[in-house]
Amino acid sequence: MMKNLKISIFADGADIEQMKAIYKTGNVDGFTTNPSLMKKAGVSDYNIFAKNVVKEFPDVSISFEVFADDFDTMEKEAIKISSLGENVSVKIPIMNSKGESSIPLISKLSHSGIKLNVTAVFTIEQVKDIVDNIDENSQTIVSVFAGRIADTGIDPIDIMSKSAELCHSKKGVKLLWASPREAYNIIQANEVGADIITCTPDLIRKTSKFGKDLEKFSKETVQMFLKDSQSLGYSIL
Repeated sequence: MMKNLKISIFADGADIEQMKAIYKTGNVDGFTTNPSLMKKAGVSDYNIFAKNVVKEFPDVSISFEVFADDFDTMEKEAIKISSLGENVSVKIPIMNSKGESSIPLISKLSHSGIKLNVTAVFTIEQVKDIVDNIDENSQTIVSVFAGRIADTGIDPIDIMSKSAELCHSKKGVKLLWASPREAYNIIQANEVGADIITCTPDLIRKTSKFGKDLEKFSKETVQMFLKDSQSLGYSIL
């Protein structure tokens, strides 16, 4: 079933050994990371980590995020990150922590030829601003956080469909479905026209169940319940 999907899968993470393992499966087309994932993985040196990742995976897209909150430092970080390799995209948040728009910096970096992955995007207006201000010939990923949108009780499908239309109106722009919560989101992302979806290794492993016979799955589930109850030694009577 996965072979019939057009969407590319990027693995989320910062544990390089786990990244190597998922890469060997042949089920990923790229990697993304961010400060939160690096903290969770115990990364102590950003530059060493980034260089090791580029060296390990030279033939797939890799996105590294800036750390700074002011735009001058963010620009310097972006230039340095971009220099790591041709396959590297720089993740720039749509705004800083003060709510100030990153669009002027995004436009400047895009027109200087830096590949971008604009992240933490939640609204159609933000998507439009990005597409309107990037260079026609640049390579840009727009990461819309569909999973977090859904967490607010809003169905993200309409936002993602409209975002796909906007992104595809300009050459070189790709829409990324970020923060998926379940494997079915991969199907949904493909159906709305997203180009990429980021998934955790656990979510990628769940795709092995795509196309599974539900009657068989039902039996296996009951067998699992029985095995677990027997191992616990519980008795009702």
